[in-house]
Amino acid sequence: MDPRFESSAVGSSIDTAIRLSHLRSLPRETKDRLIATASLLTVPAGGTLHREGDAAVHLELVVAGMLRVYVTALDGRTLTVRYCRPGAILGAVSLFSSPFTMPASVQAITDADILAMSAPTARNAAEHDLAVARAMIEELSDRVMSFVAEIPGSAFATVRQKVARHLLDLASATQQGGELRVALSQQALADAIGTSREVVVRALRELRTDGSIETGHGGISLVDPASLMAEAYPGSVGA
Repeated sequence: MDPRFESSAVGSSIDTAIRLSHLRSLPRETKDRLIATASLLTVPAGGTLHREGDAAVHLELVVAGMLRVYVTALDGRTLTVRYCRPGAILGAVSLFSSPFTMPASVQAITDADILAMSAPTARNAAEHDLAVARAMIEELSDRVMSFVAEIPGSAFATVRQKVARHLLDLASATQQGGELRVALSQQALADAIGTSREVVVRALRELRTDGSIETGHGGISLVDPASLMAEAYPGSVGA
């Protein structure tokens, strides 16, 4: 571990994030080489890490917090295509795409710590170290498979299914004890699934009537997660 990090609590968080990522298989000395020139960034909740159209090549590891990757329509609506938790790698594709342009924006949902590694160092390592190249291939393969798997959920799911999926995803990241709760406005939820606030309000009302959720000024409580899971992923519960 780099001396800049090892003496602080963040050093343990970095180690944990690496173990959760595709970098975990790298030899210790290779990991240290990647971290040696890295810097730790803190992105406040609601802050933007990258914007669609940016050209900066980057390789980043989520150390703490949660972020979303989203695309924006011409009318301003947004659609979340990926949630990133500790261990998620951002920017691997930028190392091997020339020219590179960010196809989406990255926003922090909660306060987030990001380990920003040197892109030239990472690219050089991938070109000369088979272990690094394999780690990058595994990461890129995961991204392709995840995005393909997301297509049915984004394109063909009902609004209720989309709402249920996003509530479960967000609540699981901030769960404390047995409570599942999302501090999210109706407009933010609508933006996340790419629809209007009015449509989301109807879906939330139906889910509340069914007893799956409770809503209030403090957010949305998931009182029947099993019901929401059945709604979000029909046919998968109990399989």
